Amino acid sequence: MNLIDFAFRLGIIFAVFGFLWILVRSVFRFIRPHNIEKNVIEEYSFKFVQYFFLADVTFLFCLDKNESSKILPFQLFFSAFILILYFIGKLQNNQKRGVFFQGIGDSLKFLQPVFNLYAEIASIVFALGMFTFFSFYPNFAYNPISNWFYDSILGIEKTPIIGFVFKIIGFFILISLFNKILNGFFYLISGKPLITTTSSFQAKKENESSKFDDYEEL
Repeated sequence: MNLIDFAFRLGIIFAVFGFLWILVRSVFRFIRPHNIEKNVIEEYSFKFVQYFFLADVTFLFCLDKNESSKILPFQLFFSAFILILYFIGKLQNNQKRGVFFQGIGDSLKFLQPVFNLYAEIASIVFALGMFTFFSFYPNFAYNPISNWFYDSILGIEKTPIIGFVFKIIGFFILISLFNKILNGFFYLISGKPLITTTSSFQAKKENESSKFDDYEEL
């Protein structure tokens, strides 16, 4: 399997896993008492579990099932690299969402996501640490839940219509990850990313901030 094919496969894995995890969280939200507010402990307990299984399932796709689960070195190192980019992207998106909802005020407070930078970093480090651990002890990567995710991803991927939809989603996830690689590369060369995206809300804040700075100088 060449680089492009495997990168595309990883995009599909992330897309289908995300869909399955939404179903798992939906079941919990349905049985969870609605009068209890979301908190950091609950949110990041789920995130630790989510990132662990994502890293575990990704590792399972780095094994050659035809040769007694032999580790494929190329897939292993490339998956680790893509996982790091994926987690960094999730961290940045969660940060932006937190800042956005803080700027809106209390009117949409119920939609504001729970975000804690240290817990976010800890969950990422934990997942990457487990991925590294499985690289040395692959037998520990097998468990009923990870096996269910693995088999479900394969099943959905082979489904004619739904599988095609997730292939499209996986393609866009892959494009997003490569965009991060290109931006990082151009940032190292020129000091600024190739593609910059600034929301109107952020632009408005920056504009107001510059006006305030001018007033201070006066």
